[in-house]
Amino acid sequence: MVMEIVVLENTKNRLRFQIVGKTHTLANLITKKLWDEEDIIISGYNLKHPQTSNVELLIETTKKDPKKVLLDTLTKIKKESNDFKVAFKKIAK
Repeated sequence: MVMEIVVLENTKNRLRFQIVGKTHTLANLITKKLWDEEDIIISGYNLKHPQTSNVELLIETTKKDPKKVLLDTLTKIKKESNDFKVAFKKIAK
């Protein structure tokens, strides 16, 4: 399944976008993990209403390209998710 993303703002140090059809779960995971990055000034999201709107994320950095920081963070989330899956499989036998 392909996720739809709508870019609302894309400047040197700021990225604002919507994830169509998604709500708090994915947005919260991404924004919380972004705070682990030292270059992040703003990492947050807004959801006006979970049944009638799309979640909007905002990322602002000091120097780095926010798209690069986001892609690096998503890679880290994927690795942590895979590590959890492996650990859980061991105890789920």
